[in-house]
Amino acid sequence: MQLMAAPDLPEGLEWLNTDHPLALRDLAGRVVLLSFGTFVCSNCTRLVPELHRLKEEHPELVVIEIHSPALEPDQVTVNVREAVRRAGMDHPVAIDRERQAWRAFGVREWPTFILIDPAGNVVGRTTGEGLYRRLSPKIGRIAEEFDRRGLLVKRPLQSAAAAQAGSLYHPGKVAADTVGMRLFVSDSGHHRIVVADPGGRILETIGSGTPGDADGSFGEAAFYRPEGLAFDEAAGILYVADAGNHTIRQVSWTDRSVVTVAGTGLQAPAAGVAGPGTDTALNTPQDLALMGGHLYIAMAGANQIWRMDLATHEVEPYAGSGREALVDGPLASAAFAGPSGIVTDGEALFVADRGASAVRRIKRGMVETVIGHSPDDFGDLDTIAGMARIHHAAGIAYHQGLLYLADTENHKVKEFDPATGWVLTRVGNGNRGYRDGLSGDARLNEPHGLVQMGGLWYIADTGNHLVRVYDPARHAVSTLNLWR
Repeated sequence: MQLMAAPDLPEGLEWLNTDHPLALRDLAGRVVLLSFGTFVCSNCTRLVPELHRLKEEHPELVVIEIHSPALEPDQVTVNVREAVRRAGMDHPVAIDRERQAWRAFGVREWPTFILIDPAGNVVGRTTGEGLYRRLSPKIGRIAEEFDRRGLLVKRPLQSAAAAQAGSLYHPGKVAADTVGMRLFVSDSGHHRIVVADPGGRILETIGSGTPGDADGSFGEAAFYRPEGLAFDEAAGILYVADAGNHTIRQVSWTDRSVVTVAGTGLQAPAAGVAGPGTDTALNTPQDLALMGGHLYIAMAGANQIWRMDLATHEVEPYAGSGREALVDGPLASAAFAGPSGIVTDGEALFVADRGASAVRRIKRGMVETVIGHSPDDFGDLDTIAGMARIHHAAGIAYHQGLLYLADTENHKVKEFDPATGWVLTRVGNGNRGYRDGLSGDARLNEPHGLVQMGGLWYIADTGNHLVRVYDPARHAVSTLNLWR
């Protein structure tokens, strides 16, 4: 096959996530993947995790996002920057307002991917989803060939976003050991679990910090974007929803090890079926709750709630048909929309059904919506639950008869009293940002999880890469400074 030299990227593009414009001629020796899309295209942003996985498994790969605005708001730099942040995109982004790069590479649709070898030749073009499965083997073969010829640069390209990462990077969820007074934080962007005391002193980290899927000791094990956590105080075991690997991991302090107890490491192609833990594929587990000998799993990718038998590690769908919708009724026929948080009061399960901007209750074989109306109906309204509005709440916690919501897109923490039905804002003024102080004036940035320990609420303030602390007695919010 005759190879075509890739044209260079046009001059004058505006760049994000890098401190200087990139040129293909300066990337000789690396495999380059140009990702053409726009942030109003849901298919484009949905592929970001696959791009992350390609970069992490192929350090010689440089991904460059070519953003071609589709609408007028999509032209504004601050809007693009915010979309990049929300998508979790840490590779360089070029804003191609005049579609010069589109024309140069003959792109006709979103999303389109152009693969360029270390010699600067276009060696592949693909569109649509299933990106990782199609491209990973090809990138591996190209890298092997050029490495054999001594023409491969293996160092990853450091982006400005990655270089600015602090103690935490996109922390997802938090859990607590209320007896040992330990806080567990899923440091999702750093692919590890951080264990700290209430004062912020880091006691240890679990996971090497290098993305992967490996069991072993605390320092050797590898996670990939871990999210939900559940601590079994009686057994001294921490369960981890390893969302990027589609597995459930068990962390034991007895032998200081991490072991996979459910999931194959491959994403289940559909809603899935019951089976032995490590022989059964799962689909993006987001959060966990322990109740009555089972671990309940908010399986966001399958739009279902699953459960695992703690004794046998058998897993099975528990609630939800797999259809993405907001439908109440018996367990098997009810429908969820990307459930991302789950908690129990000891009798019922409560689910933060993120895609539906709803809170669901599962009790006595039935699913019931207690807050929310439809996937298209969201907002920010504190009132009686039947009329209240939340916005894509990703986290939920329970304490002394009350439910607390990480109301993610409203940048708030809300309290729901199942007895009275009232929904009230406890933290946040509704504006995205970072500000400590009185709880009503404080600012959060897309909180994803929260837990109560020692009379304080610890909040995974995901967009700010921090853990915030809410003191309900003082009505004040502070920042937990992590230190060693």
